[in-house]
Amino acid sequence: MDQVSFTQMKDGTAEDYALLERLEDQFNEGLVERLKLALRKLDDGLSGYKVSRLEHSLQSAARAEADGADDDLVVATLLHDLGDELAPYNHSQLAAAIIRPYVRAEVTWIIHHHGLFQKFYYGHFYGEDRNEREIYKDHPWYQKCVDFCERYDQAAFDPDYPTPPLEHFEPALRRVFARKPFDPDVIGEEPAGGFDSRVCACESGGVIRAPAPLPRLTIALTGPPSGGNLVCGRCVECFTSTRG
Repeated sequence: MDQVSFTQMKDGTAEDYALLERLEDQFNEGLVERLKLALRKLDDGLSGYKVSRLEHSLQSAARAEADGADDDLVVATLLHDLGDELAPYNHSQLAAAIIRPYVRAEVTWIIHHHGLFQKFYYGHFYGEDRNEREIYKDHPWYQKCVDFCERYDQAAFDPDYPTPPLEHFEPALRRVFARKPFDPDVIGEEPAGGFDSRVCACESGGVIRAPAPLPRLTIALTGPPSGGNLVCGRCVECFTSTRG
C-alpha cells in the first residue's frame, strides 16, 4: 500500500503530498455512497415519532421536490437531519457544513439555522422562547428558513404521505456532489460575518458580528466594541465594525 515517508506532517515532501492528494481524490469519489449509508442509519435513530428519521428526511425532500425546489434545496432537505446521530445538540450546523462546498450560500444558511427556527413549533412546551428565531428577522434569508421549516420540515412526519425511496434522490445527490467544491459560481456570496451573523434593520444594513447582543448596560457605559459604531436607532445593541 502506498504510504508517505513522514511521521510528522512538517517533514513531508512534495511527493508525499502529491500521493495524499491523489488518494484523497479517490476517496472523495465515494462521498455519495457514504452519505447514502449515513442516511440509511437514520432508520434506526431517534424513536417516538410516527416515522423514522430516514422516512422524515425522505418525506421532507419529497415535499421540497413537489414544491418545485431545485437540486440544491432538495438535496439539502434530504440531508438536513444527517447530524442527529453524532451532533444531537447542533445537528443543523453539522449538516450545513457537509453541503456548504456544493450549494449556494442561501441554502447552507437555511440548513445551518433550521434547528433554531424549528423551535417555533415546540419551544414553549419546554419553557423556552419559541420566537428565538426572530433575532434573524432582518436577515434577507429569514423568510426562506421559515418557509423551509413550515413546508418541508415540521410537516414531514406523516406515515401516509407518498414518500419515495432513497434511490429516487440519488441522481440529484450525484449532480450536487459532482460539483467543484467551493465554486464561487455555485456558492455565490456568503454572509460577511459568517453564518451566525445577523443583519440589523437600519439603513446601513450592517452585519452584527457578535453571536449574541451585548447587554444594554455594557454598551451604554462603554460604547460598542473597539472599531465599531452604533448603526441602528432601533436598538443600542446593534453595531457593526467600521474597519475594512
